[in-house]
Amino acid sequence: MSVDMVELQEKTTGQVRPTSALQQNRVFLDFFWDLANHDAKIRLTALENLLKYLKDNNQADEMTYTLKRLVDGLAHTRPVARPGFSLALGQLLSTFEDLSLQSVFDKIKDKHNFLKANKKGVRNAAFGCLFGILALHQSGRIFKEPLVVLGCVQLLQNLTQQRQYLNDLPNKAMMDILAEVPEKVFEEVLFSALQADMASAFKTPEQLQLLLVALERFPRTLQPKKIKQLLGSSNIINNDNIGKLTQLLKKAAHSVKKECVLPTLALDLLKLSLRENSFQLFWNKAIVEGMLKEQWGPTHFMSFRLLGSALPLLSLSQLREVLSGEVMKQFGDHVVSAQKQERFKMAPEMENYVSNFLEGCQDVEKQLAVMVGFSSLVNQGYPVVPSVWRTVQHLQPAALRNYVAWLRTTFLHPRVDELLNFASRKQMERQENSEQDPVYRLRKWIVARLASIMDNNQVKKDEELILEIAKFVFFHTFFNTKKPCTDIPETEEKLVVPLDPNTRAVLVTSFFGLLLSMYNLPLADEAPKGVAVAQKRPLSTMSDRSLRLYRLVQYAQELLNKPTFVHPVHPFSEEERQAWDSMLESVAKLRKKAKKGHSAENSSFQQLFLLVGMHLFKAPDELLDVLNDLQSCVDKAQEKKAKKKQKKASKQEETEPIWVEVMVEILLSLLTQQSRHIRQVCKTVFASICPHVNAAALTAIMDVLDPDKDGEEDGLVLVVDDAKKKKKKPVKDDDDDEEMEDESDESDNDSDEDENEEAMEDEEVDQNFKLELMKVLHQKNALGTEEDSSDDDLDDDAMMELDKSLSTLFSEQKKKTQAKKDDKTKIQKEKTLLCDYKIKVLDLVEVFVVRQGGSPLVLGLLEPLLYMIERLMRSGNEQQVQDFLRRAADIFKNQLCRSKVYCKATEDRQEELHNLLDKLMTKAQKLPESSVCLYYFSAALYIVKLLRGPPAAESKEEVAESKAAAELRFMGNVDVERVAGIFREALCFFMSHRKSPLTTQMFTDMFTRYPVLCVKLLDTAVQYITSGIREHQQGQACVLVLRGMQNRDVQKLMSGAPWLEFCTKVMAQLVVAFKLEGQTDRKALREKVVKTLELCHALLKHIPQQELSKDLESLKSALQSIPEVFAFKKTGQLEDTYWAVMRHFGVMKPKKEKINPAKDGGQLPTPQQPAKKPKGFLPESKKKKKRPRPVLEPAAAAANSAPTMDKAVVEKGQSKKNNKKKTKRVADSALASQASPAKKSKLQDDKKSVKKKKNKQKKDKGGQV
Repeated sequence: MSVDMVELQEKTTGQVRPTSALQQNRVFLDFFWDLANHDAKIRLTALENLLKYLKDNNQADEMTYTLKRLVDGLAHTRPVARPGFSLALGQLLSTFEDLSLQSVFDKIKDKHNFLKANKKGVRNAAFGCLFGILALHQSGRIFKEPLVVLGCVQLLQNLTQQRQYLNDLPNKAMMDILAEVPEKVFEEVLFSALQADMASAFKTPEQLQLLLVALERFPRTLQPKKIKQLLGSSNIINNDNIGKLTQLLKKAAHSVKKECVLPTLALDLLKLSLRENSFQLFWNKAIVEGMLKEQWGPTHFMSFRLLGSALPLLSLSQLREVLSGEVMKQFGDHVVSAQKQERFKMAPEMENYVSNFLEGCQDVEKQLAVMVGFSSLVNQGYPVVPSVWRTVQHLQPAALRNYVAWLRTTFLHPRVDELLNFASRKQMERQENSEQDPVYRLRKWIVARLASIMDNNQVKKDEELILEIAKFVFFHTFFNTKKPCTDIPETEEKLVVPLDPNTRAVLVTSFFGLLLSMYNLPLADEAPKGVAVAQKRPLSTMSDRSLRLYRLVQYAQELLNKPTFVHPVHPFSEEERQAWDSMLESVAKLRKKAKKGHSAENSSFQQLFLLVGMHLFKAPDELLDVLNDLQSCVDKAQEKKAKKKQKKASKQEETEPIWVEVMVEILLSLLTQQSRHIRQVCKTVFASICPHVNAAALTAIMDVLDPDKDGEEDGLVLVVDDAKKKKKKPVKDDDDDEEMEDESDESDNDSDEDENEEAMEDEEVDQNFKLELMKVLHQKNALGTEEDSSDDDLDDDAMMELDKSLSTLFSEQKKKTQAKKDDKTKIQKEKTLLCDYKIKVLDLVEVFVVRQGGSPLVLGLLEPLLYMIERLMRSGNEQQVQDFLRRAADIFKNQLCRSKVYCKATEDRQEELHNLLDKLMTKAQKLPESSVCLYYFSAALYIVKLLRGPPAAESKEEVAESKAAAELRFMGNVDVERVAGIFREALCFFMSHRKSPLTTQMFTDMFTRYPVLCVKLLDTAVQYITSGIREHQQGQACVLVLRGMQNRDVQKLMSGAPWLEFCTKVMAQLVVAFKLEGQTDRKALREKVVKTLELCHALLKHIPQQELSKDLESLKSALQSIPEVFAFKKTGQLEDTYWAVMRHFGVMKPKKEKINPAKDGGQLPTPQQPAKKPKGFLPESKKKKKRPRPVLEPAAAAANSAPTMDKAVVEKGQSKKNNKKKTKRVADSALASQASPAKKSKLQDDKKSVKKKKNKQKKDKGGQV
């Protein structure tokens, strides 16, 4: 409601408003309705408008009414309305300072006197008083009138007794007032009123919190002398009061159990202990010995929250003391035991506490103390906090460097006893049988922690720290120290506990994951002085444009050159060392060329050389040949480029494979490695050599993806071997991820044996095994015959021999069964690895299609990709196969067929492309599914796009219209007649076969993209409007013709006489199509008629009706027969389309007139128009028949009246037999009523009422059913 409306209303009156103006001014009254709205925006708008209105008018009666409405609204029954009225009252008192706060406070007390209210009104009155005090506080004027402050505090003290309604709200309001009241007002007015509550501070948590707030706000007033007078001691936290404080803390913890928050009392006591220098007493006695000794529950969680909240308040020594105490152990025990999903977890809250502390703290020592404290909390050697704890991103650079140094020192000197080590109850019970090494667990976590620091891009780390972490992990992964060396910092400190093989395996995995993190690290913001800011640096480079991996390789070379100080874990052989040295030489050559001019190809080759060189430390046997081939390949590539510049070629080199082909083979072999880093580098390298890729190299890639050549791949051996090696490692490693759970896995082996035995029992017994079993039994005479007596049993020795033979036989059979299972598992693993390998190879195909979309070599990808998609469609429904199919289909359809970059030089390959188009369309017609046919049809349209090419550039003098027409008719190198014949053959196949993989949408897309071909095919589509094999095909022919007619480009191409001739053909086909014969109630026929009518409707819009008047008459006569064939409803797709068509002929849809039935009786409906039953009425057969009521009169009168009743019943259509029974019943009832009329009539009425109830119950039950 705007105030301008109010002003306008007042101007129109022109007279002094009477006393009843409040009732007339609806705008003013609507403000109060909006204040109670549930929407906060509406409430705020109403408040602003109300204040503006009162300022502009300044009427005393309106101000009085406003105060009354606002005071009344404080106790509104709707909870949403109370804050609105309270806020409005506070803003009103703040705006109009002439209003007396005392008078308003008196009105609130009188209106909402909860002491005198009835039981139903106590709750609303209590809320009214509370929100009234809040309004006075929000006005900002309450502290100018001390008596009002005193009255509010006293009223709040009385409201604390209404805890069942207000909970802790009065105490919170009192704390807010004390937090802002001046010390002078507190000393002169409030101290005397609150003295009793403060003197009894140890009785309730609320009173103690009141005292703590007063102590914090008014230290001059509440000096130690007054505190001693109030409590008997000058300090609140002492040995005498610590027990009382502990009990109050327990009550406060249980009071906020459902809210899951930290009580304010606990934090205030902690702050008081710091001011009174009694923190150790409070923490040890109240928290450790008090709260933690209780049964597990709210007191423990309060202690954990208090620990997190205390981090910013404590000094460095206090932080170290708290983080190494019992509270941390209990927190770790909670984290270990709360692994199940349904249990409450405190770890996320603690992470928020630590993150907030680190983000707000600038002290490096405190940050380091907190991180070390939480990292030192270990469960049997394994830290409780996760290795990817993201709080590290808030550390200062100096604190991060010190934290990394602590991690490295702990890795070298893993003293688990010096850490805060603990074990849960169940872990302590099974400690004797535990075989896990705490040192291994701790080192595994530290390595993962270092890797997570490297992987998190939010961590503030410099290049030097990155290299230090990488060098540390690399050194301890592949080298051991002999003697300390000043040039190698990692050798200055030796390992106290040697590394075991499991730790080495973890280090290897973590190191190559760390290399991937280094590769993906973002570029540093600061650039050196010598490098321009705008100059871009490639990924994985440092500020001086050198590769991070190259620095690491230099470090490895330094280690290899100092055998007196260090020695590798697996020393290189002479051949491997020679390959390593040659790799360094190749990288040095590439770096020299990079100084002359940077190129992506050069950088990619460096990355590939360095990465393969680092993998020599992991698997030298597998990558030695790859590295040698890579070196020769790069050398040949550089020689080729030099010879091209000099225009010299060698005939001998023509017989050797081209370097690009060798490079592609190397990349394919490298992709067999299970490394994401190698996969990314291979993509980068292939992207750089894409311009040099030839047909043979591309064929090598597609051969890997060929489903028919799965068994011929040599690279699969590498994949399987690598997978086997990797699957030997997690035997003990995977268990460490579950070490903090309480459930044991001791019965895993037994369960596996049980499953194997059950599987053997379920399998069918082998026939050879049966024969062997029979032989053993025959040899030992264990099979009895009819001739043998039952007394001839085997002796003990024979039984023992028989048992041995049977056990040997069954053990051999068990081994055979297990071998079969292992073979099946191996085959399944090989399939999974092969599919994973092919998905990686698809990366290369995608890179080539994106980078070289305009190359003629792309045409060689069409058929292999289509064949692969077709085969994958028939494969299983495994998730990995479906992912592979989805990826291949996306590359083919989106990256290849729909790409804006395509091959435009097709003059020399016209015949080849036309033959390929014919081949694809012929294949598409033979496919069993439309989903596969869609890709073949897309490939055919892509070939037409290649043949068409871009339109030729024209001179500027040509007219725009002629240029547009030329572009429409332009088809480039397309043989229009031949291509149209190919698609016409496909269209005829679609229309003449019941089951065809082709769809209407395919031809519609072709009509839209190539209007010239659409013009060639429209005549064929028109013929099949009537000659289609089924109604479905005839309807689809109508759809195709309709889409062609609606295409504006087609209309331009067929303008004039061709368009008129085409319309004549379509109209002739429609006339024949509307002559329906046979059964007309079929759904297919009805759908066909709908599509035909839609085509007819579009035709009548586009044809010149004056020239086709004769054809229109025949069409009109054919349309008029449709209502006779189909029973039209009131509305529907068929009916609406039909009348839309007939509207073109001037025939409108008839309107049905409403006929009112005559009062005395209407005419009977005709047979053609049967009368409709009115809705809501029961049929006659379902209506309840009325029975005549018995008359309470003498028998003679009843006998005389009986015939008349019978006559009336007969007139109603009752049968004679029923009439006799009814008359007899009536007579009997009349005789019986003569004896006791009153009693009998009452019984009859009761029976009738009972029958009515039963009938109602039956109807209700029937409705429910």
